[in-house]
Amino acid sequence: MISAISAMLAFMFPLMFYIGRYLNYLGYEVKYVRNFTDVDDKIIARANELGEDPIKLSRRFCEEFHQDMAYLHCLPPSVEPRVSDHMPQIINMIQQILDNGCAYRINGDVYFSVDKFPEYGTLSGRKLEDNRAGERVAVDTRKKHPADFALWKTAKAGEPFWESPWGPGRPGWHIECSAMSAAYLGYTFDIHGGGMDLVFPHHENEIAQSCAACRESNITYWIHNGFVNIDSQKMSKSLGNFFTIRQVIDLYHPLALRLFLIGTHYRSPINYTIVQIESASDRLFYIYQALYDCQILSTQHDEASLKDSIPAETANCINKFQDEVLSSISDDLHTPVALAAMSDPLKLINDLLHTRKGKKQALRIESIAALENAIRNVLAILGLVPASYAEALHELREKALKRAKLTDDQVHQKIVERDTARKNKDYDRSDVIRKDLAAVGIALMDSPEGTTWRPAFPLALEEEQVTAP
Repeated sequence: MISAISAMLAFMFPLMFYIGRYLNYLGYEVKYVRNFTDVDDKIIARANELGEDPIKLSRRFCEEFHQDMAYLHCLPPSVEPRVSDHMPQIINMIQQILDNGCAYRINGDVYFSVDKFPEYGTLSGRKLEDNRAGERVAVDTRKKHPADFALWKTAKAGEPFWESPWGPGRPGWHIECSAMSAAYLGYTFDIHGGGMDLVFPHHENEIAQSCAACRESNITYWIHNGFVNIDSQKMSKSLGNFFTIRQVIDLYHPLALRLFLIGTHYRSPINYTIVQIESASDRLFYIYQALYDCQILSTQHDEASLKDSIPAETANCINKFQDEVLSSISDDLHTPVALAAMSDPLKLINDLLHTRKGKKQALRIESIAALENAIRNVLAILGLVPASYAEALHELREKALKRAKLTDDQVHQKIVERDTARKNKDYDRSDVIRKDLAAVGIALMDSPEGTTWRPAFPLALEEEQVTAP
């Protein structure tokens, strides 16, 4: 059994995007647990500001989170526990820790004693003497050691509470994750994920209290993702550069955002810029257009007539592509390498699509179908397969028009104006129209059948990059 648990994060946890899909692809049975902390200090403070019940407030935001995950093609977890529904399990674990002599009570509060766990700090590499009291929480002089942390907090006025052997109160932040993971995965499981900011103290404390409750507790792999930066600055509300997934996908296709996010190795910081998301959107359109063209060509031919083996060049390209993808993702989930490996088969597809028909037409169609299938399988692992290529291309075009602040009718009017200018040999006017559209991300494509348009990387952004100091 392959198991995983992760906490709800502020922006995104990239591993949620593809690790479950990849393990399923390899044939593992995956039990994915994603827990919600639906009661804590910040939630209570926000609920009091709004005059709302904290649990109801949490549930509302959990539903918003679910919608965001659906937009981004994230697979739902096998189970999704919430703290407020698991008080008996949390209380039982705290009692186990007390019974094992690793915690103590003070006036209704229960604290974990870090001195009782000599391995404390192994995950983060921090020593107890390096921890300075008061950095993350208020100093409590009642504690035996400054690093001791709360397992149970006594009830305070205006806060939700639950009954316990130590009096009414609520759990500390760390204990709830240990209790819920143990309830659904046991004390030993394979993968625990989260942001790098959770290594200390959250995950360090999880290890300590889980081992204090059960000495056999063990997690095989800890996987931590990097932060999201905005123009090389850490995203935060205090800097005023915080935004939501909804704000991004209002202008960009959700799968363009997904492609952008998995284009960086999960342990590295993700630097969000307009240039980067525009590049991801442009790349996604290119991929889907090539695969859509493959499908159109394949449906125009009788499948029964396409029985020839694919040429060696195509077979070698596919084998190399598949090997590079599997080896890169298996090597600490290097998705950027897997995405880069797509370039060669896509280039070969476009070469074949533009090859003139001839005696080797059947071999050409077989090659195109095989290449499309290979790329689609990799897109499935990465969660990038749309409901249909045609629908995704339409949506990408609509988003491009919105960013350009144009309508489809306005673009076609510009095409007509340009055609008229060209017929009148007013090539300067024709060039101005093309360049004005290119500046806002609308590329005109001329062919014997006429002029069409497609989304493209905005020329204005390219010029900004060239002129930037």
